[in-house]
Amino acid sequence: MKSAALQCNVLSNLALLSYIGLRLVLVHGGGRHEPKFHNGLRVTNAHTMEVVEMVLAGKINKSLVTVINMLGGTGVGLCGKDAWLLIARPSSESAVLGFVVEIVRVDPSVLHPILADGHILVIASVAADEAGQGYNVNADTATGELAVTVGAEKLILLTNVAGILEDRNDSGSLVKEIDIAGIRRMMEEGKVAGGMIPKVSCCVRSLAQGVRTASIIDGTVAHSLLLEILTDEGAGTMITG
Repeated sequence: MKSAALQCNVLSNLALLSYIGLRLVLVHGGGRHEPKFHNGLRVTNAHTMEVVEMVLAGKINKSLVTVINMLGGTGVGLCGKDAWLLIARPSSESAVLGFVVEIVRVDPSVLHPILADGHILVIASVAADEAGQGYNVNADTATGELAVTVGAEKLILLTNVAGILEDRNDSGSLVKEIDIAGIRRMMEEGKVAGGMIPKVSCCVRSLAQGVRTASIIDGTVAHSLLLEILTDEGAGTMITG
């Protein structure tokens, strides 16, 4: 969603869905520094963490909120540090990933009155440990944890590919619907790799804890969010329990 046109398309869909009564939480990452990745997860060092927090919780978060408001919705921007929303600890791979963490606790109490009032929550994927140290959180991981904690009906991850492919080299091999057992089998067979690993893992974890369906869709396709939610055909890959 680096393109302003893509952002506007997705956020206009959110504003419409909110208008018809859905309660929505948008979780985002999106730093502009040159990224390095390890097993699909962004590596963040101490030098870049301060910039990451300023960009995610400041510039990007407030930009998204502003666009939502201009499109007729009412956006409220937060990050994982607000009201101890996301409590984190260094990942077991912290030697490699640096200031990238695991989420150990979610306190959604600040979210409920905002959602009940019909606002769209926009949450930047920055968290803190119990000592207040800020950390970068993988946005997919944060989304999954929040979906479980707020009792979400549906989890949707937007990316720039059609969804999960049976053959990664064949864009026409989209898997439209699959259950947890099937997706685990695809992971064991090496058909899920790179940045899709944390996405699929967060879907499986969320489904196992009560979220009814999880979808991975192409956010670059016009109105893919509406197609996924409002049509039987959907727009990407839906994973079910």
